[in-house]
Amino acid sequence: RDNNILIQGETGTGKEIFAQGIHNLSLRRRQKFVAVNCAAFPETLIEGMLFGTVKGAFTGSTDKVGLMEEANHGTLFLDELNSMSLTMQSKLLRVLQERTFRRVGGKKDLELDVRIISSCNEDPFQTVEENKFRRDLFYRLSSVIIELPPLREHLEDLEQLTWYHLEQTAFQYVHRITRIQPQVYQLLRAYRWPGNVRELRQKVMGAVLQ
Repeated sequence: RDNNILIQGETGTGKEIFAQGIHNLSLRRRQKFVAVNCAAFPETLIEGMLFGTVKGAFTGSTDKVGLMEEANHGTLFLDELNSMSLTMQSKLLRVLQERTFRRVGGKKDLELDVRIISSCNEDPFQTVEENKFRRDLFYRLSSVIIELPPLREHLEDLEQLTWYHLEQTAFQYVHRITRIQPQVYQLLRAYRWPGNVRELRQKVMGAVLQ
């Protein structure tokens, strides 16, 4: 299936990792997976980042491929889409409807064949009601909605997640961790994890360095 997917979850719940997993199991897995955090870039930059630019479009602009063009035939992950302005959401909707786009300042239409996986760090239905998320764009991107629970709601996975992060970072350290005392897991389960899986990763890395 090639449906657009919307992932809902608090910041740090691993939405990008989950999106990457969906891409890796899809028919587009041999093509690029491109991710952009919509909350990390100002309004003045994100249009050029997504659609690319043409030299002379504005002062200092160059011929530059945008993330949509880079992800063409693959998957584009729009993280925290609810942070994108309504004006930019409108431009994105038009591109998805017409399946073509232009670089900023360009005159040539470029065909688009990309799967969109997006995410919200708030309840998407509530953001629609609060006019933070265009209703028509929401319906366009939410053929499937997946909710990722915060870490405090699935503490039974703490042990597996801890070992996963240790294995992912083992190459950075001289000594390999082979055992974790039960008391450590008791402390981990007693914590509320406001930063979710991302915070767990940082805590694990910090503990190894001590």
